[in-house]
Amino acid sequence: MFDKVMNGIRRLAARRAGDAADDAGTPPAKVVRQRQPNLFEAAAAYVSACAEDDQQGIEEASGWVSPEALSFGVNELACRAVIALARERDESPRTVARGLLGLPVA
Repeated sequence: MFDKVMNGIRRLAARRAGDAADDAGTPPAKVVRQRQPNLFEAAAAYVSACAEDDQQGIEEASGWVSPEALSFGVNELACRAVIALARERDESPRTVARGLLGLPVA
């Protein structure tokens, strides 16, 4: 009885250390860590959720990175989108940005 208890304690301690075999003699499963989304993935998810009026998606993406990082990512996404539209329309980025916001052409 004492041997069973000690073996159980050893297995538990070895599992916590991450270097022991399980009951079948096979190595323990690796702990899979999910990759944290980067600020650009968070910005893309946040802006997409805003465009679709998806409050749950907005809240989820907001939690992936700090507010400052999210702000930077959204700004970078906006700049890239305006540049891409300006090239596509053969207009200046300023004209495109003002048009998207419904402002008169300066």
